[in-house]
Amino acid sequence: MSNPVEASGQVALVTGASRGIGRAIALALAAKGFRVVGTATTDAGAAAISEALAAHDGCRGIVLDVTAGDAAAAAIDAVVRDSGALHVLVNNAGITRDTLSMRMKDDDWDAVLATNLTAVFRASRAALRPMMKQRYGRIVNITSVVGASGNPGQANYAAAKAGVTGLTKALSKEWGRLRVNVNTVAFGLIRTRLTEATADTNAQIDIDGRGIKVGVNPDLMKVMEAQIPLGRAGTPEEAAGAVYLFCTPESNYISGQTVVCGGGFSLS
Repeated sequence: MSNPVEASGQVALVTGASRGIGRAIALALAAKGFRVVGTATTDAGAAAISEALAAHDGCRGIVLDVTAGDAAAAAIDAVVRDSGALHVLVNNAGITRDTLSMRMKDDDWDAVLATNLTAVFRASRAALRPMMKQRYGRIVNITSVVGASGNPGQANYAAAKAGVTGLTKALSKEWGRLRVNVNTVAFGLIRTRLTEATADTNAQIDIDGRGIKVGVNPDLMKVMEAQIPLGRAGTPEEAAGAVYLFCTPESNYISGQTVVCGGGFSLS
């Protein structure tokens, strides 16, 4: 059965849209005719989103702390009330608190899991209500190849991203009959200010004075790019293109899947 919903004019909520990949996703969807609401944790961030989307009617930024209890549900209710519907949710907001597991504090673990996993579940659960009523919905969860491969110093981040993949599969099986598709995009190396800043630092961790060093160096970006089949890092715009694939009515028969946007990197 074909779906009568047209992409143009659909309402999309993108969390963590003030910069980097989230900003690129918001701009890409707006350019395709979606009415985009992007979230940021501060008034300044929300204003920056609104400014970036100013050329597109019905698009704006709002303030949302995805970890704050029922805040995501309240934000989604407001979007539905103001825009009349919610067709697409992109769970992009995320943080890192990297350190070796032996030195990782409970707060570092809890904060990353709260933002990168628990908040994804809460927002998705809240989005189900309007999507179920309209018998149409697209939820795209952003994860990372680190969730499958692991990475030194990122036990919390890897665990959260692996959890998002499992969550996606579970929700897709629960909600498929309601015509709500849930998919995941796993990013590899995407060139953002954060990755470039990390690669430009010399910070390393010396484990107990034994000369075992885990960290980054000035050539890290080149080293990582050399391991990518396409030979380079991706751009935020390319990352946004992968997300868009799951947001369209043409993706009706795709659910519970993970697309790797990593220049040829494979999870298998």
